Amino acid sequence: MGQQRTLALDAMGGDHGPEVIVPGAAISLERHPGLSFILVGDEARIAPVLAAHPALAARSRIVHTTQVVAMNEKPSQALRRGKGSSMWLALDAVRTGEAAAAVSAGNTGALMAMAKLILRPMKGIERPAIAALWPTINAECIVLDVGANIGATSRQLTDFTLMGAAMARALFHVERPTASLLNVGVEEVKGAEEVKEAHALLKAVELPLDYRGFIEGNEIGQGKVDVVVVEGFAGNIALKTAEGTARQIGQYVKDAMMRTWLSRAGAFLARGGFRVLKEKIDPRRINGGTFLGLNGIAVKSHGGTDALGFASAVDLGYEMSVSGLIERLAADLETFHHRLDTVSEAPRQEGTAPAPGS
Repeated sequence: MGQQRTLALDAMGGDHGPEVIVPGAAISLERHPGLSFILVGDEARIAPVLAAHPALAARSRIVHTTQVVAMNEKPSQALRRGKGSSMWLALDAVRTGEAAAAVSAGNTGALMAMAKLILRPMKGIERPAIAALWPTINAECIVLDVGANIGATSRQLTDFTLMGAAMARALFHVERPTASLLNVGVEEVKGAEEVKEAHALLKAVELPLDYRGFIEGNEIGQGKVDVVVVEGFAGNIALKTAEGTARQIGQYVKDAMMRTWLSRAGAFLARGGFRVLKEKIDPRRINGGTFLGLNGIAVKSHGGTDALGFASAVDLGYEMSVSGLIERLAADLETFHHRLDTVSEAPRQEGTAPAPGS
């Protein structure tokens, strides 16, 4: 049956609200029968949709609120409106221990602002990051940050690396995940100073991961490493570019296969292979970004996804909650920061310049 876990869902989040969130939860429940749900939102909208899924209804309770954070609302506005929104209440259920994770398809900026306020950053973490699963030739890798922050210091990039490695251990079940920093080249002289300084720190300190140096954008999809680290501005552009390219290639293939009667016949014969390709590049299959670096699990789903895509985000929340991610990450960060401080202090004791990023 799997481990028992309760997840809090922002049932009003995203472009479609309960009409997608509830069926998505039903799909995830079929995969993980140990799940139960707190559905936060307008009961008048949730209840009729929930009634169509008896198995889910038996494992769910509704927390009613009519307050909803709009998709175009500024984070500051969402915070000023107080504690009554469906997004806030879902996150607060994690803080109080009622839920093991919160999942929302709502406004990303508002969700990050609320999550930081309610769940609080972990000790030593300056900025949480959004980590996303990325399809590769081999399987999947984790890329972070994909949009939580604009810019990052060398210290923050090293923290992102630790956080990504902890997530990789939780999801990929590898004890020493491989990790790289995304850069404009693999040579050590290339890149922004913050990236080069983070590279030096990651090489200088013993870590519970296998640091492989720099990686370029065209190598992410080759599956060379488990974790790719980048600041949020470039990471978000890379993510959106990859999603758009996947759709573009899919359209190219479809148009080519429908061009003539001979190509249509070939497409019919190769339909099994095309089905596999479609599943591999389908963004719904790996939908969901995790806010790492907080004292609790919050998962962000794409706002425009369908029920199958939202189910993937719920699956991610469940898998993160049963993995012991938060406890392991807290231990990793404490050990890492202690070692980093030791490395940074050593040059000062010798009367030389401090280590990069100190």
